[in-house]
Amino acid sequence: MAAATKKTSKKKKDVDHPFTDKQLLEVYHYLQKTRLMDEQMRKLFRKARFAGTFFSAVGQEATTVCPAYLLEKDDFIGPSHREIGACITKGITLKEITTQIYARGNSVDKGKSHPCHYGRKDINVINPASTVASQTVLATGAAMAYKIRGDKHVAIGFFGEGGTSRGGWHESLNFAGVHKLPAIYVCQNNFWAESVPASLQAGVKKFADRAKAYGFPGVTIDGNDVVTVLKTTKEAIDRARAGEGPTLIEMLTYRWYGHSEIDPADYRTQDECDLWRKKDPIPRFEKYLMDEKILSRERKEGIISEIETEIKEAIDFAEESPYADPEEALTDVYGENYG
Repeated sequence: MAAATKKTSKKKKDVDHPFTDKQLLEVYHYLQKTRLMDEQMRKLFRKARFAGTFFSAVGQEATTVCPAYLLEKDDFIGPSHREIGACITKGITLKEITTQIYARGNSVDKGKSHPCHYGRKDINVINPASTVASQTVLATGAAMAYKIRGDKHVAIGFFGEGGTSRGGWHESLNFAGVHKLPAIYVCQNNFWAESVPASLQAGVKKFADRAKAYGFPGVTIDGNDVVTVLKTTKEAIDRARAGEGPTLIEMLTYRWYGHSEIDPADYRTQDECDLWRKKDPIPRFEKYLMDEKILSRERKEGIISEIETEIKEAIDFAEESPYADPEEALTDVYGENYG
């Protein structure tokens, strides 16, 4: 019986994807960095170490880390407030993340934005606004600019299923479909638009079906399956770079906590939350890596230790950084040729 068990536990190496072991380990590193940073920020908010609130993305990491990992520096990201994974993976440092959350004067936005509105101009991650789905409009505009210039770059817009009810969202996708823009639209369907269930958001069962109205492909996938997210997003990016137009990817996922840290999320049942916690993308991917002999427990411990050190340094840096002077509110009001 022992021999038979050992034999059946062996898994043939999965070659049904184009990614190297090194790339998969890098994705794993970004997933862990996003999760550990996110959980630490939640704790610090509850200790009143910074003001405002915090929008946790725990449970949704694969939907943001994987697409961002596949991008080039000059590709564009239009994030919302829950894209900490995309921002970290694209190149925003943890010190830049923490100073933004802490609203310090040395943050990229000089302490002027709402918490979790990360961005950085030099790597084409625009600071998000609180207007739902506005980043979709901006991503469409960036994609149009790439097409006009003849660049082989792409733009990704992230949004929740609730964002698909906004007029600007529909206008953006319609425009992208008409002009075959190099855009990828990532719908993180976590089944709740704050406190409103997806069943009251739309009559369609799959939000990806909305792409049909605009003349380009839409696909629904398991957003907590890292390899599937990587493969599907790569296909969409390759298609966009080849001039074949946009793709809408609906990624089924789930946020573990409330809409923000001031939301108790008591509109959801415990059974529902427990079900989705069992679908946690990080341990699922970790098991895959270990089964494939790509990741060892020793290497995992080293990765975690390295990230925890970086997080501590980032927090210390933010807490030692000063707030902006009141006069800073008067800067960046006008463009460079005005004022």
